[in-house]
Amino acid sequence: MSLQQLRESLLVTGPQDISEHVNWDVGWRRKLVENLTVLVDQLWRVGITEIFIDGSFVEDKNHPNDIDGYFECELEYLASGELQRDLNLLDTHKIWTWDSASRRAYRGYPKRQLPMWHVYRIELYPHYGQLCGIRDKYGHELEFPSAFRRSRRNGEPRGIIKIGRTS
Repeated sequence: MSLQQLRESLLVTGPQDISEHVNWDVGWRRKLVENLTVLVDQLWRVGITEIFIDGSFVEDKNHPNDIDGYFECELEYLASGELQRDLNLLDTHKIWTWDSASRRAYRGYPKRQLPMWHVYRIELYPHYGQLCGIRDKYGHELEFPSAFRRSRRNGEPRGIIKIGRTS
């Protein structure tokens, strides 16, 4: 899905039958997509093209907390620090880090959040084939692609959205 398709999709504009979603927060969802656009553009500018989103944003939650996602990258680019450096050269807030020491508390939220979440309400994680810390019902740790295809709310299967440059 292109970013424009995402902006025009029911994920932003809401379901056809609005009677079940009278509190659908179109304005908030638009803001999240605009924030996502900033980060996706930065990833594209450093050569990252495989970008995926999920989380409550892609479910029927009236007011999702954020957009979660991941992108595929080369381990060497990430491990060398070059990916983080290149992305922070593009972002005025210098939010690109996945260091747990950079996480800060946010009122009313049980887990501490990354700087990108505090500025954009987006969390995008690098994926190079590693496990993600989320486990299946048998206790096996999953890679991001597998973990993202299950709802954390109820474990039901769900899709994820690949962000593409064009329609």
